[in-house]
Amino acid sequence: MKRSVGLMLLAILGLAGCKEVSENTVSVNGGWTFTRLATPESDATGFEAPEFDDEKWQAVNLPHTAHLEPLVVNDQWQGVCWYRKDFAVDEGFAGKKIFLTLEGAMSSSKVWINGTLVKERAGGYLPVVIDASDFVKPGESNVLAVRLDNQDNPLTGPKPLKRLDFNMYGGLYRNVLITLKDKVYISHPVLANQVAGGGIFVTFPKVSDDESVVNIKTHVVNEEAEAQTVELVQRVYQDGQLVAEQKLEPVTIASGTDAALVAAIKIPEAKLWSPDAPHLHTLKTTVLVDGKKVDSESTRFGIREFVFKDHELYVNGKKTFLRGTNRHQEYPFVGYAMSDNAQYRDAKKIKEAGFNHVRLSHYPQSPAFMDACDELGLITLDAIMGWQYYLDDDQFRNYCYRSATELIRRDRNRPSVLAWEVSLNETKMPEFFMDELNRIVHAEYPSPNVYSAGWMDYGYDIFVQARQHRIMHGYHENLKKPYFVSEYGDWEYYSNNAGLNQDKLDKTLRYETSSRQRRAYGEKRLLKQAYNLQESHNDNLDTSAYGDAYWVMYDYNRGYHDDIEFSGISDIFRIPKFSYSFYKSQKDPSEEVVVDIASYWSSESALDLKVYSNCDEVQLFLNGKLVAKQKPDSDKNCTNLKHPPFTFKLDEFEPGELKAVGLIDEKVAGEHIVKTPGKATGLKIWLDESGKAPEAGCNDTVFAYIAAVDENGTVVPDFAETLQVTVAGDAALMNVGDVQAEAGIATALLQIGAQEGGVSLEAASGALTGRLLFKTK
Repeated sequence: MKRSVGLMLLAILGLAGCKEVSENTVSVNGGWTFTRLATPESDATGFEAPEFDDEKWQAVNLPHTAHLEPLVVNDQWQGVCWYRKDFAVDEGFAGKKIFLTLEGAMSSSKVWINGTLVKERAGGYLPVVIDASDFVKPGESNVLAVRLDNQDNPLTGPKPLKRLDFNMYGGLYRNVLITLKDKVYISHPVLANQVAGGGIFVTFPKVSDDESVVNIKTHVVNEEAEAQTVELVQRVYQDGQLVAEQKLEPVTIASGTDAALVAAIKIPEAKLWSPDAPHLHTLKTTVLVDGKKVDSESTRFGIREFVFKDHELYVNGKKTFLRGTNRHQEYPFVGYAMSDNAQYRDAKKIKEAGFNHVRLSHYPQSPAFMDACDELGLITLDAIMGWQYYLDDDQFRNYCYRSATELIRRDRNRPSVLAWEVSLNETKMPEFFMDELNRIVHAEYPSPNVYSAGWMDYGYDIFVQARQHRIMHGYHENLKKPYFVSEYGDWEYYSNNAGLNQDKLDKTLRYETSSRQRRAYGEKRLLKQAYNLQESHNDNLDTSAYGDAYWVMYDYNRGYHDDIEFSGISDIFRIPKFSYSFYKSQKDPSEEVVVDIASYWSSESALDLKVYSNCDEVQLFLNGKLVAKQKPDSDKNCTNLKHPPFTFKLDEFEPGELKAVGLIDEKVAGEHIVKTPGKATGLKIWLDESGKAPEAGCNDTVFAYIAAVDENGTVVPDFAETLQVTVAGDAALMNVGDVQAEAGIATALLQIGAQEGGVSLEAASGALTGRLLFKTK
């Protein structure tokens, strides 16, 4: 009996570790085996063979890292590893289509199905997509084997790890997906390999509050033995309600051929997508043959228009400044192997910090992170892999060209993408190379208001330049293109050659006054970081830039260095520093009223007290007595800021309670209280959910924070002890080495198991104890 794809999908869902992603796609993240070779040259004979016995290999689920690393990674594992998975599909699958997608496989990969090599791929940031239809045996056991090699590769770059400024962690670190289709189907844009085609491509010829037009190009393939008469139905939903529908006239597609079917749908009074209101629509595309559904796909999009006028950005006609940051996708210990929920939590914290933009430095990031940017209203600068490396070789150039092409085909329907950074960061490139990358952008996305971006003032639509390069080399105010400050606030305050006279400082003072400050360094240095960011952001606002991106959102490992790179406004565990409050205060108060005291208020605290707020005025109280009522600062390093900080000068330290009260139009709008920390009396534990509760069955990675607190519940910032942590329930502690407190807070990284239910986390340090009970969904 011939069965539908839907029924066969249910059959695959019966496999361990499978999870439905869409109507015709499942993730196959569970039930893998894994081994890591002792050396890249170790004997791996027969590892790809279906009959190979992998019983002694490690049982793992995805996302997975090839090697758990210590907190400070200066000798990252590089080598060869293997993954294997057994799977079966229903015998009714005979004659259907099966596609396999490895979302992230670092970094050179070979893939076998039932012993046949079906794909070789260089590069680990874009998906490996395979038409597996001819290699899977319906009704039988099938074996998928994957060999990965994350050693330095000059043909893909970037620089060797010993000189690279970030890590490229190995493993199958994103989802693996299986998609089932009939033989008349909507193609995959990578496999179709058509310029500006393949799959479903959504563009917007008209964007207006009154009426918008959505143009939908759908590529349908007929692999049946005979011609098929195909009818296409497009339905657009807004907030779950059908707002537009179009049925195209039936089209006959000959056997072995394909057709691009185009629909133009008018949507009156559509809700537009913007950082302030990220309204999303869902397109459901259905393919019918003889009135019966043979394929369908859902595509999420947002209707928006990005236009530059006099180098300034307008989003749907509204002038918009992009206050942004850069982000590396690294987590402690597990490297790149972050769950989709963890990707969302990272984006959520970026948005909550007051940013409306994120530069995806310096490589394509997870589809789950891109999903979150679409949902939360974070405009992105979407980048190919590149960092201080160019090889004068056709293989390298073709790799870059392919990366640009496939990046656009992967992300072209995302409303969050403003521009395509098809450039090698901080790299001198030949003009013909840049010309070709720019050409690819406009060939793959042939619509108005589509932009390439590049590090050099040549060839690209947008000029991206770090502040330190502007200081050292200058830039021309009469630029003929929009200008974006791609990085700032770190290198120019750190390096001897960055133009701010650091060469006049001794090394100790240079480090103390830089923006690279860990939370353990104390209030004075954290306040210095925040001031650097204030000063540099204020300076950027005095240029023609339409936006800027601070370097960087989260602390990260540098690969070759003996310590973490500490310029993040949050540490590697995503715990905020004072500089986080500075950016948060730049929000409009209609979005969130912010009043944050940047002090622990101890005897070591500065008496020039900083309060970051977006209120008109702030009142400061000490132990109930009014210290002062002030308007924002007005010195030269904050004159361009939307909301300058408030500096209160206190005569002397008096222990007790500080309270800042923010006033808008003379009315109380918000407040923040800080109490002098006392002796630690217990441990307080909480989870970093950030909009996503811990979830079973997806290898979810969640931070649990363990703070030493006094009797008032105030974190004790000089607590820096080692904690004993135990976990009960279906979850595992992923920390490598001791769980060590820093500035009063220790962090346990938990990996949630497959079973829903209760999890207990207990922590102790001497007489201090704490316990957290939570449930996974």
